[in-house]
Amino acid sequence: MGNVLKAGKQYEETHVHEVYEQIASHFSSTRYKPWPIIERFLQELPAGSIGLDIGCGNGKYLAVNPNVFIVGSDRSSNLASIALQHQPHSVVVADILDLPHRNGHFDFAISIAVVHHLSTTERRREAIDSILTTLQPDGRALIYVWALEQGSSRRGWSEGDEQDVMVPWVMKGSKKSKVTSGQAPSDQVVIHGVEDKTFHRYYHLYRKGELEADVKAVGGEIVEAGYEKDNWWAIARPKDVK
Repeated sequence: MGNVLKAGKQYEETHVHEVYEQIASHFSSTRYKPWPIIERFLQELPAGSIGLDIGCGNGKYLAVNPNVFIVGSDRSSNLASIALQHQPHSVVVADILDLPHRNGHFDFAISIAVVHHLSTTERRREAIDSILTTLQPDGRALIYVWALEQGSSRRGWSEGDEQDVMVPWVMKGSKKSKVTSGQAPSDQVVIHGVEDKTFHRYYHLYRKGELEADVKAVGGEIVEAGYEKDNWWAIARPKDVK
């Protein structure tokens, strides 16, 4: 088991963490609108609640509900730096499998599009356990992962496709051309240009029911679950709560 976890960590360092460090600014510019289920979860929290956004990215969910306080964390220091703009909330650089928080201390947690970047079943379940362990006995965690069943999306994945995939992220380059009067477009001279650059990120695409099974495997209890925007989501109670 130890060798499997070590191999997974090394794989994710190359195919997840290093990629997000490089694309952080461009990635952040595309992430600005809260998804409905996540917004609902945050808005329904009691005023004064204290919680976590584990894998907060650029921090777009930190300010959704001004009546709660959130400590965000992300493995990418570049994304964490961007998230710091959402004051008065706090942001730290941390790995989901090595969170610096006190166990059993928080009212709620969200972890959006993070767990699916873990490259083995063992590591994904360890991540879910790590999330639930931070919660008070009556706390709740909302977890989102990409779905395999995306037949209606531009990606077109569906049941029967591979679950472990590399997903491209394309950063568009820029080109400036020098054109003289009467010159045909084909004769333009490029005087400065930056080529497009493609990065590939690892994802595990979750089948229907798989997220709930992973929660239960670490002793958690499902409160509510569903499908939204090509994602499976689940609201879970911490383990050992009856």
